[in-house]
Amino acid sequence: MPNILVADDHELVRDTIAAYLGQQDDFQVETTNGLAEARTLIEGIVPFDLAILDYHMPGMDGLEGLERAMKDFPHIKFVLMSGVAKPEIAREAMAMGASGFLPKSAAAKSMVNAIRFVLAGEQYFPYALTGVETQKPDSFGGLSTREIETLEHLCTGASNKEIARALDIAEVTVKLHVKNILAKLNVSNRTQAALIAKENGLF
Repeated sequence: MPNILVADDHELVRDTIAAYLGQQDDFQVETTNGLAEARTLIEGIVPFDLAILDYHMPGMDGLEGLERAMKDFPHIKFVLMSGVAKPEIAREAMAMGASGFLPKSAAAKSMVNAIRFVLAGEQYFPYALTGVETQKPDSFGGLSTREIETLEHLCTGASNKEIARALDIAEVTVKLHVKNILAKLNVSNRTQAALIAKENGLF
């Protein structure tokens, strides 16, 4: 069960996020209100898999706190979170090697999906914040490049395990991609997604 640390000095925001994440059967969540306290917890006996750090909380000093934490604890995935940070902050965090950036305005389900992506070894940075092209120029239905690759395999009838092997990613990541594909194409199953792709001449 992944251990997640949520560090934010705004009690309401911190507790709301932690409460929602705590409702997930496979998440164990701890909270704190500053970087110094977060570092103390990380150095403790509980092995954290992911730490979500608020950009504006005490001790962060902009991106310096994130950079120090990533250097000192390379075994942990770090995600930056903010409600007001400018797009360049997200771009800098991405360039530094952070695992993701979470806007506080994100819907709860989107936040959970983003965290699952990160825990599966992917990076999560909203396109609107980074300005980095993450989709093919002729992207279909708002799908990302990886989602289009997954959809292509769905059209061949491949299983999640087969897709994971072909794309060299974790099977849980494939499941997330499939879930996003169905939502973006507004269909209820893999067969319908494949039919839409073929009807539109995508493959």
